[in-house]
Amino acid sequence: MTSPALPKDIPFGLGDQFRRNFSLYLSGGFLLAAQQLLMAKRDFLVKAAVDAADARIAEAAAEAAIWMLVVSVSAAVARVLSRVTVFTAGRNVEYELRAVLLSKLHKLGPSFFRRMPTGDIMSRATNDLTQVRLLLGFGIMNIISSLFALASALYVMIRMSGKLTLAALVTLPILVLTTRSFSTKLFTRTRENQEAIGKMSDRVLASLAGVRVVRSFALEDVEGAAFDKVNRDYLDKSLAFARLRGSMFPMMGAISAVGTLVVFWYGGFLVIHGQMTKGDFVSFWMALARLMWPLLALGFVTSIVQRGRASYSRIKAIFDAEPDVVSGPLPAPKEVQGAIAVQSLTFRHGERKVVDDVSFELPAGKSLAIVGRTGSGKSTIATLLARLMPTPAGTVFLDGADICELPVETVRASIGYAQQDAFLFSTTVARNIGYALDDPDSPEGMERIRAAAKEAFVLDEILSLPDGFDTVVGERGVQLSGGQRQRVALARALIREPAVLILDDPLSAVDAKTEAAILGAIERQAEKRSVILITHRVAAARRCDAVVVLDEGRVIERGTHEELCAAGGLYAAFAEEQRIEADLDAFDVSGVQSVKGEAVTAA
Repeated sequence: MTSPALPKDIPFGLGDQFRRNFSLYLSGGFLLAAQQLLMAKRDFLVKAAVDAADARIAEAAAEAAIWMLVVSVSAAVARVLSRVTVFTAGRNVEYELRAVLLSKLHKLGPSFFRRMPTGDIMSRATNDLTQVRLLLGFGIMNIISSLFALASALYVMIRMSGKLTLAALVTLPILVLTTRSFSTKLFTRTRENQEAIGKMSDRVLASLAGVRVVRSFALEDVEGAAFDKVNRDYLDKSLAFARLRGSMFPMMGAISAVGTLVVFWYGGFLVIHGQMTKGDFVSFWMALARLMWPLLALGFVTSIVQRGRASYSRIKAIFDAEPDVVSGPLPAPKEVQGAIAVQSLTFRHGERKVVDDVSFELPAGKSLAIVGRTGSGKSTIATLLARLMPTPAGTVFLDGADICELPVETVRASIGYAQQDAFLFSTTVARNIGYALDDPDSPEGMERIRAAAKEAFVLDEILSLPDGFDTVVGERGVQLSGGQRQRVALARALIREPAVLILDDPLSAVDAKTEAAILGAIERQAEKRSVILITHRVAAARRCDAVVVLDEGRVIERGTHEELCAAGGLYAAFAEEQRIEADLDAFDVSGVQSVKGEAVTAA
């Protein structure tokens, strides 16, 4: 059976998911009912066969045996079909919840990911979802099957002997009370166990992500000790759960064994005194065996239900989280020109004011450089413009419309953002650059990918890789240098052809020759769209139409490159510092070359 097509908004409640797959559960329930009816028919056939054999009526015994075979095979077919049907429903729920979970995670902001580590999220998306799937697949199947088995088995048992049925059920209240006493404890221990898995997963993820740092500081033993701590905690929680679950099954088995002894003692008494035939007793015993499995499985099913509930409560914590950024009520504009206006923008990280009353304007098709020291708030402004963090309402406008009033998708689709920390996916170079394309592998897609790579001055280096554009860059682009990663990310931003292009320090990891080529590309981009260049390099800022200078989150200067150099402020100081650094670098290079030349002459 194929999974259903996913609508835009899938409900994530367990009840909602049950209703979405109700037809499968209904079909599975019908098949389970048919199986138990057939099993009840088999029990009556057993009575007929045993009584016929006891009366030495061979033909009647043989006929009953043949019908027993037919009924048993039919019941087996119904059982297999019921399992396939209900398990498919469980798999559908897992598939849909995983899709909703990923969609939800994409909408959540930095505040959520600061609260919940990545490893814990991965644990919830894998281990916890598996437990929910077991609940809504295997768990529901056993609940439905147990109910029908109880009904059909009790019907047969009462028909055979009402007295023996009462005797057989004498231990049932004790069994129910025992199950209830374990239920709450199982829920608590399961939740603790799953949380321990999440902590361990996060520890492993962090250790592997920083494996180079661990090796460079020779702290493998320290990392091993840290992992051993969370691993030991997981072991303790797992053993506690295992001890609880392990004590439950023997206790329930012992209670059931007492019931079995009562049935043999009293049933034998009834047969000896002629109140039951041998066929009645054998048929009763087979029905009781069908009844005992649901009772014995009650603890097992309870464990599945409690584990599923505990896991779902952990997943629900993600579903219930509120995103930092929400879409506005205005419809998406037909066309975005790219005019940006920032008015009295203030933003805090906790108690610390990172951006303080910043205002500037960028007409469509113009370029603006935002210059400042490290930590002055430049990158924060970029993320607020791209709505990657909650932008204060009434402070940032795109083509005259408050971006908080526009759909988030429209704002982000209109702004191409090349971040300073260039993140690459563990796939090919081509797929990283063509990430925003519908079909990056098509001839048209590859043509656009090559053009973007050329514009970002990384085409020749890509072609020199072992497999060219098909080279897999590894986890976070580890196979590429820092400069190559930065330019691949720049190409990925360029290929979208956005109305506004934000470049966050795209020159931090490149040499002078590459810097000149990228600056030329930025100038060409500024002829087609609005460009915001975040940089600390005056050589890059001078190519923009206007410059804004930040210091401690505030705008302290604004104007053209020439105007700011003449003003003698912070920007002019940056220009002078970088001119002196360039002169010193040039002197060092010429000095080394001169020394080498003298050495060659002397030789």
